[in-house]
Amino acid sequence: MSKTLRARFEKGMLRPLEPLNLRDGEEVVITINEQEAGVAEKLYGIAKRRRPGITREEFARVLEELEDEDIH
Repeated sequence: MSKTLRARFEKGMLRPLEPLNLRDGEEVVITINEQEAGVAEKLYGIAKRRRPGITREEFARVLEELEDEDIH
């Protein structure tokens, strides 16, 4: 079975942004698409130019809120 999902890399670990429905101990293969990380980085650069005081953490929260709105 193949499934594409979004995850966030925090404190050295990938955190899925949606439930995985995996059994404990089940192994998976992960493919990392760096292009999406590049898009987020570019968006952060744009946000930083318009709001110089915004931190990466604040920006990440905004992105997460937008992703949550899109899911629901």
